[in-house]
Amino acid sequence: MAKFPYRPMGIAVSIFLVTAILYNSRLYFGPGSRLLDVPTVIEPIQDGTANAVLLMLARNSELDGAVSSVKQLEEKFNWRYHYPWVFLNEEPFTEEFKEQVAAVTKANVSFGLIPSEDWYQPGWIDEEKAKAGRDALVEQDIIYGDSVSYRNMCRFQSRAFYKQELVLPYRWYWRVEPHVSFHCDMDFDPFAYLHNNNKVYGFNIAVYEWMETIPSLWPTVKEFINLHPQYVAQNNSMEFISNDGGSKYNGCHYWSNMEIADMEFWRGEAYTAYVDYLESTGGFYYERWGDAPIHTMAVSLFLSKDKIHFFDEIGYTHEPHSHCPQNLGLLPSRCNCQVGRSIDWRDWSCYPKWFIMQGQTLSLGHAPIESH
Repeated sequence: MAKFPYRPMGIAVSIFLVTAILYNSRLYFGPGSRLLDVPTVIEPIQDGTANAVLLMLARNSELDGAVSSVKQLEEKFNWRYHYPWVFLNEEPFTEEFKEQVAAVTKANVSFGLIPSEDWYQPGWIDEEKAKAGRDALVEQDIIYGDSVSYRNMCRFQSRAFYKQELVLPYRWYWRVEPHVSFHCDMDFDPFAYLHNNNKVYGFNIAVYEWMETIPSLWPTVKEFINLHPQYVAQNNSMEFISNDGGSKYNGCHYWSNMEIADMEFWRGEAYTAYVDYLESTGGFYYERWGDAPIHTMAVSLFLSKDKIHFFDEIGYTHEPHSHCPQNLGLLPSRCNCQVGRSIDWRDWSCYPKWFIMQGQTLSLGHAPIESH
């Protein structure tokens, strides 16, 4: 049976880590540090008027899951605003896929074909070395350990989705995947919220990565930072991704299958240089680098921590994890959500670390829940 990320975090360990991150939060900080690619003057916008897109990467075989996800998000949110949808695939979409998806939304819908150079394993990758890496993960029973297509997806989501022809006209995006569930009626526009509050990145689940899949990722990121210290924000989130001031990566990442963000950050100078450096190492294929830790390391290092937002109001499930709003006032009037499944305070969640990083106080009621 394939293994899913799980990292226990007991209360005693949590207290130790809190002390560590507060003491060691400035490893990559110097007089040259600056925040890039983030506007400082904000002109407020009204709900429903953001330059935004709902974005899904899907295959024809995922038709039922795609229709389900679109229908739910339309019912919970987009019926108010009619933000356009863009669907991307490495193969042409069938007419059946297009017709059935378009039938469950009144918004504009576009379907795009991903260029082969953005999707498939590059020719310069040493396939013998890549296969050895896949075989090693199979031996460890790691999910997607032998999958080249999964690696293609992670590489695409790390470095190319925001450059696709159908996506380039937009600034903001909400990543949506097939076979996910949305549990709460939304009476606000998350795009407008992020814009009006000068935020860049929004999430609602944070978990631990399988470190066996990314052994050289953090050392590679540190190499990049040492070459380009000017890209690191002064008020960064190092304490979210490292317990020892940056020496080691702790595995925490924002679960990128549900992220709402400003693509100007991905298109900016810092992230472009960063992801190009990662690409040059071949780590997407020699190991199994995921887009979630790659996105997380970037927003944690290159953005001020106040640019990152936790969308508590968005009830969401992507198996095996769920998030239910912590504001009990939303339940059950606006949400159909199984609170007992919510991951936020469980021992494989990184949300407690984010909670503390934002200056909140950890009480007994917020203690991590151990799994059984």
